[in-house]
Amino acid sequence: MPVRPRLGSIAMANNPDARRKFLDAASKYLLETPKKAVPEPAPFVPPRLTFSALKEIPMSRSRDRILANLEEMYTEAFRRAKETGDEAQMASLDFAYRREQLYFEILLDVRDAVERR
Repeated sequence: MPVRPRLGSIAMANNPDARRKFLDAASKYLLETPKKAVPEPAPFVPPRLTFSALKEIPMSRSRDRILANLEEMYTEAFRRAKETGDEAQMASLDFAYRREQLYFEILLDVRDAVERR
């Protein structure tokens, strides 16, 4: 059984201009990078919380309010642990409450010192 050549390959072999056009198109597609439009840079927007803005804005929460919120949160959790009779959880909550109360008092002292400046 004789092998018949494909029609497309005969046409390409007999037409050098078609082959040249095909190779030019392939090299253009593979080798040239398309020119992409460069996006415009985003407009500069200064941050809202600049140092001068922070100096003008008074601190919003009082020391008593912050510590009362902390106490309320831990009191509720401690009450739930007490209802279930979980002694380990109650001890853990007591320690965590005292630790966080100390941290908040230190942070509030720093905040008060910065406000005085």
